[in-house]
Amino acid sequence: MAKTKTAWFCNSCGAQAPKWIGKCPSCNQWNTFVEEVISLAGTEGQVYKKSAQSNKPIAVSDVVTETEIRTPTGNGEFDRVLGGGLVSGSLVLIGGEPGIGKSTLMLQIALSLNNRKVLYVSGEESTSI
Repeated sequence: MAKTKTAWFCNSCGAQAPKWIGKCPSCNQWNTFVEEVISLAGTEGQVYKKSAQSNKPIAVSDVVTETEIRTPTGNGEFDRVLGGGLVSGSLVLIGGEPGIGKSTLMLQIALSLNNRKVLYVSGEESTSI
């Protein structure tokens, strides 16, 4: 199995280095390099680059939210969990223990969305019995 590979990226400008260095040669900032995974074990050839965008904390009151148009499903509890209903073009992943009614619930919701196209995708963990 391949070893996990890491690289060092500058938090200020996004420059990359194979090991930690104190001063960034691109932006001349000190102590801005952080280590990040660039290749996970078994994913040879895939390189993950860090964006130059800074991840600085912001106050919750400064977060800009967009109001999405939600379609009620007719199931009050399901709508409550989804924040008021389904958002057109979105994807909802339903998970849980086998036999608790996930498929039944989803088929009931699909039937209640009259005159709308619904894509129902079901996946199982194993094909063996």
